[in-house]
Amino acid sequence: MVSVNVSAAGKPIALARGLPMVVELSGKQLEDATIADVKSAIAKKFPRFYLDRQKITLKDSKNILADDVTLKVAGVAEGGELSVKDLGPQISWKTVFLVEYAGPLFIHPAIYYFPKIFYGGPVQHSMLQRYVLAFVMLHFAKRELETLFVHRFSHATMPFMNIFKNSAHYHLGSGLALAYSIYSPVYGAASPYIRGTVRNDPLYIQAGAAIWLFSEISNLITHIKLRKLRPAGSRKRAIPKGYGFNLVSFPNYFFEFLGWLVIAALTGSYVAWIFLVISTYQMYVWAIKKHRAYRKDFGSDYPRDRKAMFPFIA
Repeated sequence: MVSVNVSAAGKPIALARGLPMVVELSGKQLEDATIADVKSAIAKKFPRFYLDRQKITLKDSKNILADDVTLKVAGVAEGGELSVKDLGPQISWKTVFLVEYAGPLFIHPAIYYFPKIFYGGPVQHSMLQRYVLAFVMLHFAKRELETLFVHRFSHATMPFMNIFKNSAHYHLGSGLALAYSIYSPVYGAASPYIRGTVRNDPLYIQAGAAIWLFSEISNLITHIKLRKLRPAGSRKRAIPKGYGFNLVSFPNYFFEFLGWLVIAALTGSYVAWIFLVISTYQMYVWAIKKHRAYRKDFGSDYPRDRKAMFPFIA
């Protein structure tokens, strides 16, 4: 049997007023007792303080200990000390993704097919508007299917309040704002902004559609490659190679950027350009952070000339 002392990190934990406590792991040794075992013992005593809500660290340390780490590897001796922090209510990454991507799938057809409600009258839709509707619907349908069948998440949950922040980006940005702008009479078939301009040229629109389709298929390919690098149920990391990865660490972000760039360029919509800038900035921040983590984890084995998100640039 192994016993360790567990105390609250920082302020007292409302859901676990019995801390500090001694956790006894019957039938376990330091070599095979894991952080997950400690979490389970805490959750057994305090059911509302479930595993995903707990952050376990060594005492006086801020570095989180992964669930599969054994007490011996973590450097915890018999009777040693661990700290636990309450991460607050959690929600699964998969649920958040499904909710945030669902918004545009409902908002875009609602504004497109019921213009009288939103613009006070009918809109004779242009070819450009029909294509943009198809782009958006296919893009977010793909996102939903990838969430269900492709993505493997390194963490099971995130703070519950994140669902509102994440959903606002998609529901309001690429959802309500983009749809209201692009399906308005300004982009309709009878509008001088469209009629007689390149935005009404089938060749121009279809060329954009070809680039958009390439970006979406490429984005899917990179997601599938990333899935294959991480076995189910593990946090294993490997150096991604092949399609796009030889140039940048995160070609999935680059192809996402390219797809939205097509929509902004085809329409010229200020809303589309603003959404592109905001989303690209956020993806670039993620790419830089993860790119540095790759370099730190793999050292000299990681390709030195590989950029983070934009080929040959950054």
